Amino acid sequence: MSLPRNHSSRWRRRIVLAGFGLLGVGLAARATYLQVLDHDFYRGQGDARQLRTVSIPAHRGNLLDRHGEPLAVSTPIQTLWGNPQSLIEQPAAMREVAALLDLDSDQLQQRIETSASRGREFMYIKRHVPPTLADSVMELRVADLSVQREYRRYYPNGSATSHVLGFTDVDDRGREGLELAYNDWLAGVPGKRRVIRDLNGREIAGTDVIEDAVPGRDLRLGLDKQLQYLADSALRDAVARNKAESASLVVMDVHTGEIRAMVNLPGYNPNDISDRSGGRQRNRALTDVFEPGSTMKSFTIAAALESGEFKPDDIVYTSPGYYEIGKYKISDTRDHGWLDLRAIMKKSSNVGVSKIATSLDPEQMWSVFDGFGFGRPPGSEFPGEVAGYFNHPTLWHYVEQASVSYGYGISVSALQLVRAYAAIAADGVMPPVSFLAVDGEVDGVRVIKESTAQQLQSMLEGVVVDGTGHRAAIPGYRVAGKTGTSHRSQSGGYAEDRYVSVFAGFAPVSNPRLAAVVVVHDPKAGEHFGSVVAAPIFKAVMAHALRLDGVEPDDIDDLTSVSLDDSVDDGSGDRS
Repeated sequence: MSLPRNHSSRWRRRIVLAGFGLLGVGLAARATYLQVLDHDFYRGQGDARQLRTVSIPAHRGNLLDRHGEPLAVSTPIQTLWGNPQSLIEQPAAMREVAALLDLDSDQLQQRIETSASRGREFMYIKRHVPPTLADSVMELRVADLSVQREYRRYYPNGSATSHVLGFTDVDDRGREGLELAYNDWLAGVPGKRRVIRDLNGREIAGTDVIEDAVPGRDLRLGLDKQLQYLADSALRDAVARNKAESASLVVMDVHTGEIRAMVNLPGYNPNDISDRSGGRQRNRALTDVFEPGSTMKSFTIAAALESGEFKPDDIVYTSPGYYEIGKYKISDTRDHGWLDLRAIMKKSSNVGVSKIATSLDPEQMWSVFDGFGFGRPPGSEFPGEVAGYFNHPTLWHYVEQASVSYGYGISVSALQLVRAYAAIAADGVMPPVSFLAVDGEVDGVRVIKESTAQQLQSMLEGVVVDGTGHRAAIPGYRVAGKTGTSHRSQSGGYAEDRYVSVFAGFAPVSNPRLAAVVVVHDPKAGEHFGSVVAAPIFKAVMAHALRLDGVEPDDIDDLTSVSLDDSVDDGSGDRS
């Protein structure tokens, strides 16, 4: 017997309603489970897809000159990155990105595929992108392509300060020069913050800062920005004029040891990554050594005076213009006859200084040279500084005591040489080397007696007044210094047609403030003597330095013009 139609309909409605009821109960139970029992898990999964912890970049401390002028600053820049797992699914969009960024689209796609195959969820698309270009890329709205702020180092003076400052890498870490030496001081500490991103990976809201970024600390250097520029310009002109291979120049405060200027050529542009090649980035003034020629005679005379066996007025017989030690002949360019110590310096007599050296106790002579820092690192903390070469007398060849006296058989850096001349200028007290600005007094090391230093100052002034160094004279100031010329060493001996031209000195003699050394390698324009090639560079740079320092001219009439009479040895005596 069949049920009535209306009764059957009621049962169907009840079944349907019961079904909906059970479904509602199930949904409510599921919602309760998700919202209450498994809330933390699913919230974590949602946060993992939308909530991100990102780095807050910290800018690097600035490098400043002694007057607070910027030498190296960090400028904000953008970097594009993305999730390769998502980017691999958007080849057409990534071709547009590559076109905007001037990247090879096939290479970019290959990088994305490689990163995705290795399971990575982060890759850089391009570092250090200008903000306007980064904005153009982000307008393409590529899913999981993001932009983050970074900093890039900028050097306002370009190549003029490149060898001292060095440069940073793409991650803003010091890689050369003072940027490397003081990286821990200059580097900032990045912070952290949480952000919310949409499904395309774009940031839609910022949340709390987890850790504040700590910026790097500024560093004030002893360099004078204006002097550095003038020194670079003067050295550049001289290298071009003399067709030289390379050159270095260092200016030092004789009392504090501050480096006021340090220039090397050839140089490079630290703002251009492609220009940092071929060894041009090395700071030749303290990484390269050379045989300093007659500039070493100052220290031989210092050893003679310190020994107590010689006085400035003592005379030495230099005829017939040469001196034989075994099979070796040491020569002057002419027969100078009898010369006192002052004249030996003025005329740069190899014979005279060799005879003095060979009469000294080798250990005593060596100890004076050693005291001036030759053969030991100068302690500047600059990466790559060298100790040079200077044998102990127990290892000297029988002619080496004589050859060292006029600058052969010993190798030095420009930094070592300028520090040694600073010690003579500072009455025998050698200052510590400092690339940083120095406030107040420093503790130097006495290397010779004050009386010895003052006697040397007088002799070196004579070299500039009417000796081989007359081209270093600065009108209105008392200047002291010594020329030097040496043959460049090569495998098996010395090159007869390649030279190193040197001038080392300080000013003003009345109250010494600054010392400077100029080294020019392999000039090929015809002149090669230190008196002709290097001394004029010293004059130009030191004149600027004294004016910038506000040093009053000396009121001495006979130094306002330089005598150029025929009795002056025109550099010939510094041939050693």
